[in-house]
Amino acid sequence: MDHRTPPGNIAPHIPADAYRRAEATGQPVVIVVRDPAPTGIPWRRLLIPFAIAGATAAGGWGLVAALCLLLDAAAHTATVIAGVAGPIGIGGITLRLARSKT
Repeated sequence: MDHRTPPGNIAPHIPADAYRRAEATGQPVVIVVRDPAPTGIPWRRLLIPFAIAGATAAGGWGLVAALCLLLDAAAHTATVIAGVAGPIGIGGITLRLARSKT
C-alpha cells in the first residue's frame, strides 16, 4: 500500500502489534479518518470561468476598437484622395467629392 495515498476506499494502515492485541483481547479497532475535503467556496473552480469570460469580453472590445480605428483611417484616406482628385465629370455632370477649404 502506498502510504502517501490519502485514505478513501482503501483502509488506512493499522500497525501489526495493535491489530494482534485487538484480535487477542477482542477490543474493537477504531480508525479515525480526517475528512480532507475543504469547506467553503471552491474559488479556483469559480474564478477560472470568470477569467475566461473576462478575457473574451476584453478581446471583443479590442476587436471593436481596432475595427473602428481601421474604418476611421479608411474614411480619412478616402477624404484625402477625393480632395486631391478634385471634381469628377462624366458627360456634362460634375460631381464634387470633397468641399474645398476656401
